[in-house]
Amino acid sequence: MSVQILAINLGGTTTKVGYTRDNTFQFKETIEHSIAELNQFSSVFQQKEFRLKEILKLLETKGVSVRNLSAVVTRAGVLPPIDAGGYEVNELMVDYNTNYQAIEHISNLGTSIARQLAKLAGKNVKAYIYDGETLDQLSDLARITGTKKIPKQSIGHLLNMRAVGRVAAQKIGKKVEECNFVIAHMGGGTSVCGLAKNRIVDVLADDEGPFSVERAGSIALKHVIKLCYELPQNEVMKILRREGGLYSYLGTNDGREVEKKIEQRDDYAKLVYEALAYQVSKACGEMAVAVEGDLDGIILTGGLANSAMICSWIEKWAGFLAPIIQVPGEYELEALAGGAYRIYIGEEKAKLFTIATD
Repeated sequence: MSVQILAINLGGTTTKVGYTRDNTFQFKETIEHSIAELNQFSSVFQQKEFRLKEILKLLETKGVSVRNLSAVVTRAGVLPPIDAGGYEVNELMVDYNTNYQAIEHISNLGTSIARQLAKLAGKNVKAYIYDGETLDQLSDLARITGTKKIPKQSIGHLLNMRAVGRVAAQKIGKKVEECNFVIAHMGGGTSVCGLAKNRIVDVLADDEGPFSVERAGSIALKHVIKLCYELPQNEVMKILRREGGLYSYLGTNDGREVEKKIEQRDDYAKLVYEALAYQVSKACGEMAVAVEGDLDGIILTGGLANSAMICSWIEKWAGFLAPIIQVPGEYELEALAGGAYRIYIGEEKAKLFTIATD
C-alpha cells in the first residue's frame, strides 16, 4: 500500500496544501484568503474551522480521501525551544500552541488542525511537525538581548530557511554543511538568519527586523509602549502584525499590486516598496556578522523573492557582501512531506514533545 502524506502550511493570507504518494507530490495547492475574509475573525484561533473546511474542500475536489492518509504533517506553531527534525503532535503541544503561545501567529493553529485531520483519517494515523518555528541552534552570544527578563527566542521561517539552504548549496556545487549563508525569507512576515554549516546561529524574527507585507517589523519601543496604553492588546497586535508593513502604507498586502502602482508612476508606492528592500538589505548586513563575514551567498526566498524589483534593490545594497542567490517561493511543503515520509518508513524517529518543569 502506498504511503500517502498530507502536508499543510498555514500562512497569514494563505493555506498551502501538499499531497504526496510514496514521497512524490501529486499536487501542491495554495488557497488564497482575502483580507475581507480574514477580518471577520478577531483572532487567528477563530479561523480554525474556516481553514479546516477549506482544506477538506480542496481534498474533495482533488479526489483524495482523508481515510487513505498515512500521516499528516504541519508547519509547527510557536513552541518552547525544540530540536531539529520531527515531533509527533500530542495533546500537550496543541494545548501549548492554543493557550500558552508567546506570539499570536497563524502557525499556532497548525497542530490543532493536523491532529483533527489525523483523527479523521483513522486511529493509527499520526500528525507531525518538522523543523519547527522555534528550532533552536543559536550561539550563546546571540541569546543575550539587553534585559535578563526577556531572553532571545529562536523564531522565524526556520523550516524554509534550512530547506533553501540545501537548495542553494546544490546550486553552487557544495554540501550545505560546508556553506555559510545569510537567508532572508520575505513573506507575510520577514525573518533573516545566519546559517553556518547548516546551523541557524542567529535569527531576526518578523518583529525584530525589516517590515514586510503585513508586519510592522522593528519599531522603537517607546512608541509601542505608548500604543499599548492607548489600545487593547488585540488592537495593538492587529496594527503591528496583521495591518502593518505594506498594508499600513498602501492598503494592500500583495506585492504584485504595489508593482502595478509603481508601473503607473506612483512615487509613494515606490518609496515604500524600496524601503522594504532597504530594510531587508540592512538586516542581511547584520546577519553577516553572525557568520563573521565568511559568506557563500545571500539567499532571498519567500513570496517577494519572485519580484525582480525587490531582488535588484537588495543586490544593489547588500550585493557587496556576497552573491545573491534567489530561491523564490518556499520549500516548506517539500521539507514537511519529506520529513514525515522518512519518519513513517523508519529512516527517522519522531521526538516526544515535553515541557521542562525546572
